[in-house]
Amino acid sequence: MHTNPFPLPPDLPQPVDDGAAARLEGVVLPDLALPTTDGALVNLRELRGRWVIYVYPMTGRPGLPLPDGWDGIPGARGCTPQSCSFRDHYKDLKELGTDVLGLSSQSSDYQREARDRLHLPFQLLSDQSLHLKQTLGLPTFSVAGMELFKRITLIILDGKITKLFYPVFPPDRSADEVLSWLRSGGVGEA
Repeated sequence: MHTNPFPLPPDLPQPVDDGAAARLEGVVLPDLALPTTDGALVNLRELRGRWVIYVYPMTGRPGLPLPDGWDGIPGARGCTPQSCSFRDHYKDLKELGTDVLGLSSQSSDYQREARDRLHLPFQLLSDQSLHLKQTLGLPTFSVAGMELFKRITLIILDGKITKLFYPVFPPDRSADEVLSWLRSGGVGEA
């Protein structure tokens, strides 16, 4: 296990379910190829088997300030702890026939730094143009002139959303929540 250099503050505001993700379960992912941190393209519709795609606003970098008011935005803080939770449980997820991808609107170069620094054993997808907002209606919010995805975790089976977790809170428990659901029966065979 690695240590998390970004512990969550105890008074973090909890996001509420605004209904923005209610219609996503059962939806087939779009025919959309997104770049990954290893330089490849992943077509979402062509994903085979069972996948967790955790969608997050943005990863902070050591020494760089987060946008003003970041900690006060429900659901904004916690991208690094969430990524670390999937890193730390990656082997458990793989043993359950599930692979992992992270996704944000940050560039692949920006994400690559986070992937390497956090020692993530999986790739991060970049959706800088917010295609998944347009095609699926994934929820977003705006801060400091940026439009960012709200945190949501999607379980995909053969290119189709079979389960989602929204809102995700606390973010550092996201992988635990997915594992618990998978172990209780989840989405069936991969």
